Amino acid sequence: MEIINAIASFAALSQDTRLKAFRLLVSQEPVGLPAGEIARKLSVPHNTMSAHLSVLARAGWVVSQRHSRQIIYRASLSHMEEVIQFLLQDCCAGHPELCASLMDSLSGCERAKPADADSLSNNQ
Repeated sequence: MEIINAIASFAALSQDTRLKAFRLLVSQEPVGLPAGEIARKLSVPHNTMSAHLSVLARAGWVVSQRHSRQIIYRASLSHMEEVIQFLLQDCCAGHPELCASLMDSLSGCERAKPADADSLSNNQ
């Protein structure tokens, strides 16, 4: 990943609603959610949510797929992995043991119960 791409990725997440939407979608993997449900859970007007999802999609954070009459949005875990790898590519000046606790926290990822809108609204 080039720095310019990383900047665009971080810029897309640097807005409250977009960050909450991405976190919500991560919690809903691997199923995803339709745009209207994302808007409802985050108490955001549908047209506003659509604009936010477009920004996230252009930056690579979300992917969408049409299912019948709905478009289902999912978090792009591959993009998240790419960004994390970008951040860690020169980690610890050749001393990977210094990053061990960080790596342990990432490898412990388990499917948690989907977050509700209240917990997302309260997490800033």
